[in-house]
Amino acid sequence: MAIIVDTGVLLAAADSDDEDHDRCSELLRHHRGNLWASAPVIPETAWQIERNLGPLSESAFLQLITEQHLRVIDLNLIDWGRCIELIDTYADLRLGLVDASVVAVAERLGVTSIATLNHRDFSVVRPAHCDGLELIP
Repeated sequence: MAIIVDTGVLLAAADSDDEDHDRCSELLRHHRGNLWASAPVIPETAWQIERNLGPLSESAFLQLITEQHLRVIDLNLIDWGRCIELIDTYADLRLGLVDASVVAVAERLGVTSIATLNHRDFSVVRPAHCDGLELIP
């Protein structure tokens, strides 16, 4: 079962001082190979890891991709259009491109499980392919 991963989970897993580190690290270990991320999640995560934890931590994060533990899903034109719709629809949440891309990719691939710490936004967004997203951890 594929899980779409949001930035917050990846950041918490990388930062041993984060209060959510243990549960996010365990989620990544337990679902290795079944984790997917929309392409916009990767530069956002890499930038925040480098800024907060340094270049070696950023490199370790990127190895998740090269070692195929995290699959990067590029956006197609339909996804970009859906991101625009979601950003407009949820303007009051300030959903933003990265979170909108998580939903758009989940819709396109039929994935209903999202690994996120952002339950505030993702519990409000109504995806087109299901009644609601399963938010983990």
